[in-house]
Amino acid sequence: MKHRQIFMLAAAVLMLFGACKQKTEAPEEQPQDNIYQFTVLDGAGNPVSLADYGGQVLLVVNTATQCGFTPQYEALEALYRKYAESGFVVLDFPCNQFGAQAPGSNEEIHDFCTGNYNVTFPQMAKINVNGDSAAALFTWLKAKAPFGGFDTTDPRGAYLDKMFRQQDSLYDQNPDIKWNFSKFLIDRDGNVVRRFEPTDPMSAVAEAVESAL
Repeated sequence: MKHRQIFMLAAAVLMLFGACKQKTEAPEEQPQDNIYQFTVLDGAGNPVSLADYGGQVLLVVNTATQCGFTPQYEALEALYRKYAESGFVVLDFPCNQFGAQAPGSNEEIHDFCTGNYNVTFPQMAKINVNGDSAAALFTWLKAKAPFGGFDTTDPRGAYLDKMFRQQDSLYDQNPDIKWNFSKFLIDRDGNVVRRFEPTDPMSAVAEAVESAL
């Protein structure tokens, strides 16, 4: 009997200790599922935590310097200057995966953009946005906002749609980035609000930015 009482007492102590431990241990922190989980490289090769942009509205863009959509740099810069003081930032990610239209070095791309479009928004290091070597940021962005379709009323959109559909009739069901100047709008909490394809009018981008602010 005595041994049984000792065993029961020991079991009760263990149960009490376990309960106290459960109460005092902090809950396991869940990983972030927003843009702030990513670190990228700036044009000089320095790491930049996107958490540094917390609380701001972001427009993430994959760009190129020798593309038919390259003049969108002008509208992007105008949008940035108009709303920068309200907490809006354009993040530029050059990419050479589409027609090899961003062939320069990071420095050459920066010089082109500042010299031709007076760009002042942050420009990051050149990256890949599709395939096995795609930057983790863009893999996440594509998962959050799939391809929305080209505006085929725009001749460039009609051309791109025809070109891709000849290669793959179901290309529009693939979330991959299709061309230069695809854009992702991020809200102040780091969540993807909307994806814009390069053929979407910049006026629509501007309206969405204004709403997010």
